[in-house]
Amino acid sequence: MKRQDIFTAGSILWVAAIGLAAATLATPSQSQTSNCGEHGAVVERLAKKYGEARQGLGIAQNNGVVEVFASEQSGTWTIVITMPSGRTCLVAAGEAWELVNEPIVKHSEPA
Repeated sequence: MKRQDIFTAGSILWVAAIGLAAATLATPSQSQTSNCGEHGAVVERLAKKYGEARQGLGIAQNNGVVEVFASEQSGTWTIVITMPSGRTCLVAAGEAWELVNEPIVKHSEPA
C-alpha cells in the first residue's frame, strides 16, 4: 500500500467517524419515513441521481452501519445509517465533497 493510499484511507475513516457521531445523535424518527428505505434502493438512488459511491463505513453505538457516499464529479456527499432491522435512513447530505490527505493522529491511551 502506497503512503498516499494510507492517507486517503485515513481521510475516509475520519469522514466516517464524523458520520458515526452524527448517527449516534440523530436517530431517525417515525416522521422521517420519506428519508428511509431498503438499503439496495437507497444505494441505487444515490448512484443514479448523484453519482455517489460508498467511500467508507463503520458501526455506530446503536449497532447501525453508517456509510459515507460521495461523488468527486458532482461534489455531493451523503451519510446514511442502516439499522439492525435493515431500514436505511439518510442522516446528512451536502455539497463540496473533498478528500483530504491528512495523517491519522494517534492519541495515547488513558492510563
